[in-house]
Amino acid sequence: MDAILVTGGAGFIGANFVEYFVKKYSNYQIVVLDKLTYAGNLENLKEASKSANYEFVQGDICDSDLVSSLFKKYDLKGVIHFAAESHVDNSILNPRLFIESNIVGTFTLLECARLYWQKAPKVYKKGYEHCRFHHISTDEVFGSLGNEGFFTESTPYDPSSPYSASKASSDHLVRAYHRTYGLNVSISNCSNNYGPYQHKEKFIPTIIRKCLANEAIPVYGNGANIRDWLYVLDHCKAIDLIYHNAKSGSTYNIGGHNERSNMQIVNTICDILDKKLPRANGLSYKELITFVTDRPGHDLRYGIDPAKIMIELNWKPDENFESGIVKTIEWYLEREGKI
Repeated sequence: MDAILVTGGAGFIGANFVEYFVKKYSNYQIVVLDKLTYAGNLENLKEASKSANYEFVQGDICDSDLVSSLFKKYDLKGVIHFAAESHVDNSILNPRLFIESNIVGTFTLLECARLYWQKAPKVYKKGYEHCRFHHISTDEVFGSLGNEGFFTESTPYDPSSPYSASKASSDHLVRAYHRTYGLNVSISNCSNNYGPYQHKEKFIPTIIRKCLANEAIPVYGNGANIRDWLYVLDHCKAIDLIYHNAKSGSTYNIGGHNERSNMQIVNTICDILDKKLPRANGLSYKELITFVTDRPGHDLRYGIDPAKIMIELNWKPDENFESGIVKTIEWYLEREGKI
């Protein structure tokens, strides 16, 4: 049974992936490494923990002694790297944490993988020839788009925040380890995810949470910022395909072609909640919308062209935004005991 290290597995996307992966691949031992900072929650792994091929380790990806010991203890044959500080606002307030986790942490993992799997640059140890390091990144490394066009795998990097700059740096490290050492790597840059287990401070959970509490719904600027939204399970399935089938050194953009402005997102959620859980006063949840001062360096638009992964790996999302957002709202309502 091959052991695979999944970093950041108690976070939003990581937890969804671990739950999906342990059920699909009983022949893998899934070792989850998570520091359990504000974004990590063991409750997110409650379902996954019922599987016999799951194990959890609390620790920091920057701790090289710990990471090295995990490679040896479990004889790790793969790494799927989710762990990252990812809240843009927090990166503006305290950028150092993002540099340490996203850059130093990624370097630590890469170096431990290289030393354990290889005996020399571009020479793998016997039995480790197919070990892979998959790195999950973001479309935010590309900066901001105008009204037209899409990010592709060849779009130049142009990060706008300390968060996106740190993720861009980690992407470059992964590529450098492939080119210099011949490490078997792959990278995916995804659009905005939504779905179960997302941290309450993120945009969509904030809208739902504020509605349920009958509190003001904060919207940056005039709400015109546009993002491409991807249901989290569709992202997990894409990572699965890349990890198992992608050519070493390759990069794939993952997006759902579901571009929506922030105001469209807010209005959609309010409309759904108006039907599923009407307010006691009879007013629409839209009455709670409040515009707040815009974030510094706030990118106007992100849009991903996922043609490469759709053509080469035969991936396509199962959910569009209309179906995915209903599933997401129903998950939150069930968790809060509202349905």
